[in-house]
Amino acid sequence: MTYAEAERYLLSLELFGMRFGLDRMRRLMTALGSPQERFGTIHVAGTNGKTSTVRMTAAILARHGLRAGAYLSPHLVSFTERIRIDDRDVSEERFGAAVARAARAAAKVNRTLDGDDRVTQFEALTAAAYSELAEAGVDVAVIEAGLGGRYDATNVIPSRVQVLTNVGLEHTRWLGPTISDVAAEKLDIVRPGATLVVGADLHPDAMVLARRMCEERSATLVVAPAHSGLELLAQGEHQQRNFAVARAAAEAYHGPLDDTAVREAAAATLVPGRFQIVDGDPVTVVDGAHNAAGMAALAGSLRTFVGDRRLVACVSVLDDKDAAGMLRELLPLCAEVVFTQSANPRALPAGTLQSLCGQLGGPPARTVAEPRRALAAAREAAGREGVALATGSIYLIADLLRPEGARGRSML
Repeated sequence: MTYAEAERYLLSLELFGMRFGLDRMRRLMTALGSPQERFGTIHVAGTNGKTSTVRMTAAILARHGLRAGAYLSPHLVSFTERIRIDDRDVSEERFGAAVARAARAAAKVNRTLDGDDRVTQFEALTAAAYSELAEAGVDVAVIEAGLGGRYDATNVIPSRVQVLTNVGLEHTRWLGPTISDVAAEKLDIVRPGATLVVGADLHPDAMVLARRMCEERSATLVVAPAHSGLELLAQGEHQQRNFAVARAAAEAYHGPLDDTAVREAAAATLVPGRFQIVDGDPVTVVDGAHNAAGMAALAGSLRTFVGDRRLVACVSVLDDKDAAGMLRELLPLCAEVVFTQSANPRALPAGTLQSLCGQLGGPPARTVAEPRRALAAAREAAGREGVALATGSIYLIADLLRPEGARGRSML
């Protein structure tokens, strides 16, 4: 397959939506020759910070002489961003070949399934990633869970280290209505005798479950520090917590780390779409915060970053998110808000967000339907000395960073 053919194949699988369970994924792995068993793995779950933690962990391990890979989701501009080897996105050629292998395996698996059951997009992507990581001969791969953990397609790896970055209420339709329910789903990735690394600010209910899970499965529990104490290329105070978790995970896998190598990783690892400064006139920041906890972390970083400058936000939120909770965190910092609607079909109408802003007593707000024009309006309103921000959904950030006219919309 060419990259274009691979993209068309993957987008065609959106029709089948999300279907939980590991049976299809296990069959895919068997059809591909069990590539996930040919390299070491670290499995990263959590509500926020997974992508940053995965990138940072892989960067630390790479600077300790290991050939390190990573699997991420979702992507911003190209599906190739999801598979990284030696701190670089996989090439379009290699990605197309990997998807072709996964597609052949999926065709075999589909013939064995009942009724309308089919391999999903995320399963095909995950299978392609595991196949390519094995083909590339990585020593270790850091794997980001897509949704939850227990029945997530990524959870077919014999990981030595598992990570829980944090836990908030998300995807409650699938993961359950309480923090304990969500934590239980995510913590099921813990393997017997492995090491579980958790963030310092883990919710108390989740921490109780983490300790219990480690006792039941004879796993070692490591609580990461709240701050890395290092200078990071990745902006935002929340990235300090993420890097501290990444360092603890890398150490749990590798053993004692070299301080110089860790500092080099800290100074070199950028996380696209997470407090990413994309322009300077005015300063323009894009951040994929997409739930109340993520927005609270972003707000904490903005207070220091913005100072007394004028902040104008461009915002889009998906309909399954706690939009009110997110706006409560963000609105007090804003002089003005421009609401828009990402290309994702689950995006809330901009007018709905504007109405909610008024109900919450927010600042002056307006709607601009098209995301690029909305950000342009926010930049103009911020003025040259101000700060413009785009946030609320990773899909909004993708719309803004993707070349005009390009496809690439994707589901978890």
